[in-house]
Amino acid sequence: DPEHARRLQAAVFPGVQGSLHSQVIAAKAVCLGEALTPEFRGYGAQVVDNARALAARLEARGLRIVTGGTDTHLVLVDVSRAGHTGLTGAQAEAVLERANITTNKNPIPGDARRPADWAGLRLGTAAATTRGLGVTEFEALGDIIADLLDAEANDTADDAVGAARRRVAELTGRFPVGA
Repeated sequence: DPEHARRLQAAVFPGVQGSLHSQVIAAKAVCLGEALTPEFRGYGAQVVDNARALAARLEARGLRIVTGGTDTHLVLVDVSRAGHTGLTGAQAEAVLERANITTNKNPIPGDARRPADWAGLRLGTAAATTRGLGVTEFEALGDIIADLLDAEANDTADDAVGAARRRVAELTGRFPVGA
């Protein structure tokens, strides 16, 4: 039906689909080519090893990893049990940000609360792995995170943030961006 085809075309282009851009196709080709290299496979394995080390350290420090561990670059932590009073993901995100650790709040399964009260904290390992951090550094980072969450839950974060910020600077200073 020509009328149906015309209406379908009008609904798809330019609203949700545009033309192919040669620079985008070229960039995807380069990316996919890099993904085929042994170096990229090694990098991917290191990202996952680092996430597992981070998850294990946080769990050893008393935090619950929502999935019981990880097989990806992500670690999802239930911070509602942190310290004695528990935290929201937003509180955890804020105290970590003060120490120059970037993360974000996240819902966890069964989390029926509004976004401001979500109990999850999402941690990723790809960016720091790209800088060169390994398992040992992610274990140290896990300790810094656990210390800050404990301090926030116990209303001593103001005292802990400065020390954590210095530890983060020392850790990341050994792995400059672009080195």
